[in-house]
Amino acid sequence: MRRKAEPRKPRVPFVPSRGYPGPGGGQVGNLEPPAMWRSTTVQACGLWPFAAGSGAPMTGVPLGQHLHTGATVCGDPISWFTRARYISNPSLFMLGMPGLGKSTLVNRMLIGLTATGVVPLVLGDLKPDYADTVRALQGQVISIGRGMGGINVLDPGAMGQAAKRLQGDKARALISEAHGRVLNMVAALITIVRGRAMDDHEQSVLSACLHHLNERTQAGRPPLLPDLLRVLDEGPDRVRSVTLDRGDMSRYRKAVDPLHRSLLGVLDGPLGDTFASETSTRIDPSAPAVCIDISRIGEADTQLTAAAMLAAWSDGLGTVAASHALSDAGLAPRRWFFTVLDELWRPLRAASGIVERIDALTRLNRSLGLGDAKITHTLKDAEALGSEADRAKARGFVERAGMVVCAGLPRAELQDLSQIVGLSEREIDLVSSWSSPPGWAGIGGNEEPPGRGRFLVKVGGRPGIPIRVAITETERQLHNTNLRWASETGTMGGASEVGP
Repeated sequence: MRRKAEPRKPRVPFVPSRGYPGPGGGQVGNLEPPAMWRSTTVQACGLWPFAAGSGAPMTGVPLGQHLHTGATVCGDPISWFTRARYISNPSLFMLGMPGLGKSTLVNRMLIGLTATGVVPLVLGDLKPDYADTVRALQGQVISIGRGMGGINVLDPGAMGQAAKRLQGDKARALISEAHGRVLNMVAALITIVRGRAMDDHEQSVLSACLHHLNERTQAGRPPLLPDLLRVLDEGPDRVRSVTLDRGDMSRYRKAVDPLHRSLLGVLDGPLGDTFASETSTRIDPSAPAVCIDISRIGEADTQLTAAAMLAAWSDGLGTVAASHALSDAGLAPRRWFFTVLDELWRPLRAASGIVERIDALTRLNRSLGLGDAKITHTLKDAEALGSEADRAKARGFVERAGMVVCAGLPRAELQDLSQIVGLSEREIDLVSSWSSPPGWAGIGGNEEPPGRGRFLVKVGGRPGIPIRVAITETERQLHNTNLRWASETGTMGGASEVGP
């Protein structure tokens, strides 16, 4: 008996994942990632456990999207130190070629941290990159430059004001710390003028002069550098005792004349009157953000730039110390701070010994409730320093950083960096590809480098997190680093370091 044939099922056409090829088809070369959502286990209980996870950190300021998964990546040195405990030091070191978005990313961290109550301190804005943002945050912008404003490096500033509100040992401790900061700052100015570090006995003489000056200066008026010169010229007993002159004025003059000449060089030399008069505007300890704008100082004026940056750092970090002293005594609320040290290579090259001063001013950030971001272009900025001791200290800035963020860099630079932070070969390939210029086909002025807005975040031995940053229109208006290149036709108007 013949078996009845079963009806044939209709054939379902096979649809390739990229679409139909051939005439009338719509095959695509790039697959868009599916939409992603985040939810709690209560809200998405039917989907838990998830088949796959992105592993992107979600603590801190929203930075951008993971380059491979599209997941949101959050982070900043303070949040990763205090809340997530991913890092043991609240610091960030960023390297990258110019124009790829380094300051734009830090600017985003600055805005996000302000919303959490952290106080940003931009201690030496060179372009300026952050002044407009600080103004938008209703913060304080202080301009420093020839004929615009100056800093009295002998003024203890916020530390002196805080010491008047304290009593006993706490007041004496803060006064002693203020004395040390003033001593370091004057020594830094002399180092810049000389091009080499001070001798040890000269620092003893300088310390004795400052003590004598503070004792005889009238209350309410901080001493000035010309007052310090007069103390050296007069030679009081306290100062002469540390020179071992043994009552011989000629021995005293021989001991202090080099220091005297250097201080005259500070006042009448390339640093001008920027540090000879009273501070034009003191830092407001209650401001939500502070920016010290030194962009009016010329590019070629390297000595004044380095001196202004160091004075700004000393004054700003003294404000941090004063704030914590008052909060420890119950006289002010507890505040955290985030300092931005951009274009670090410029003060490093100003004079021998500057690295040691920067190291002394910034090493104690963890105990001071202070996070910091240091930004430069390459590790070769450290290799260009004069002495091996300075080069070792500068390399230590990277080694001690809790977070290291890389924008586009050449392969050779990344291989050197790999010896410090441990980059894999795949990570080196990725970051080095971001240093390539845009293609020749771009003729409309809108072609961007492939690495603009791309960063690799490294923490210890963990695999790096590649992110892509897309700025908002508000950020674009506040952070236009190509403002001077804007033309009447608007070819580069509104351009920023990070594309949309």
